Amino acid sequence: MAKIGDTVRFLSSTGGGRIVKIDGNIAHVEDEDGFSVPVLLKELVVVSAAGDEGVRRDIFGGTGQPRQQQEKERQSKFVPTVVPEAPKPEPVIETPTGEKLNVVLAYAAMEIKHLTTTAFEAYLVNDSNYFLYVTYLSRTDDAEGWTTRYAGLVEPNMQVFLEELSREQVGQLDRVAVQYVAFKRDKMFALKAPVAIEARLDTTKFFKLHCFRDNPYFDEPVIAVDIVKNDVPQRAMSFDSSSLEDAMRQKRAADNRRTQRPVKKHPAKDADGPLVVDLHINELLDNTNGMSNADIINYQVDAFRRVMDENLRRKGQKIVFIHGKGEGILRQALMKELNYRYKGHDVQDASFREYGYGATQVTIR
Repeated sequence: MAKIGDTVRFLSSTGGGRIVKIDGNIAHVEDEDGFSVPVLLKELVVVSAAGDEGVRRDIFGGTGQPRQQQEKERQSKFVPTVVPEAPKPEPVIETPTGEKLNVVLAYAAMEIKHLTTTAFEAYLVNDSNYFLYVTYLSRTDDAEGWTTRYAGLVEPNMQVFLEELSREQVGQLDRVAVQYVAFKRDKMFALKAPVAIEARLDTTKFFKLHCFRDNPYFDEPVIAVDIVKNDVPQRAMSFDSSSLEDAMRQKRAADNRRTQRPVKKHPAKDADGPLVVDLHINELLDNTNGMSNADIINYQVDAFRRVMDENLRRKGQKIVFIHGKGEGILRQALMKELNYRYKGHDVQDASFREYGYGATQVTIR
């Protein structure tokens, strides 16, 4: 075994020198010009032990038997190293519709029949002919910054696994964000603007079976968040208190022109099952632009009233209103309606196993 001070020659190349330092299995060999070269110890052959200066001079150009013997030994042990060629990347198979970006963030339950105990998997779907450099991030409402949960390259027309989430980790997804840059390799392409999309997640939906829905990209029902549809970024609306007065004016001007969207009623599992009505604003309206928080609450209460009025003659009808946990403002508004406008009906919390927290069941009497 070579040691500091030994004079050595390189096994797989010409040259050599004196070992001046050893780090693990790496020796630092100093040649006659004073340059130090790091070399694996197993690639060195000791010509002379430390202190044998006569043989060391032979290595650097002198004549004599030690060098000839060493060269013969080096040639007998030298085996050329064959470096395999790097595999060529598979050609991208483009689709006719893939020139427009469609990107979906989705969450699947690993055991959808056991939502109270199961873990979840997060996926990103890149339905396009473009490569995407992607970052996927999250934050809680009380956090000051974002946490990166995934960063990497997503190939065209591919679905990539992002992470596995426990029940506790799901609670950290109050807000999620996806950033990406789109490009193609080895060919010309239409430029796509870099995108950063932020969306709010109602994490109570992870524990409600009816919130997992069929999706064309998955074999099982998922909770899906559209990031981009046909090149159009899908942004969750945020409300700026500084523009509240202007938004109110816009809302009043549009009140007489707005066409209300029917309340989405999820079909019951069987004939005796309850009528399920999701009062989340994104389930009632496609666009909340120009609406204040108060306007949204009023719209949700109006939707509640419409469903109640439609079912007042259906004695025994059970209706589950999904209002979400949130700050409880919508639930308080519904309780006020039930205590004064719709008195006499049975009211109770809906099944946590099926709907999670944030749902109220009303039985018509």
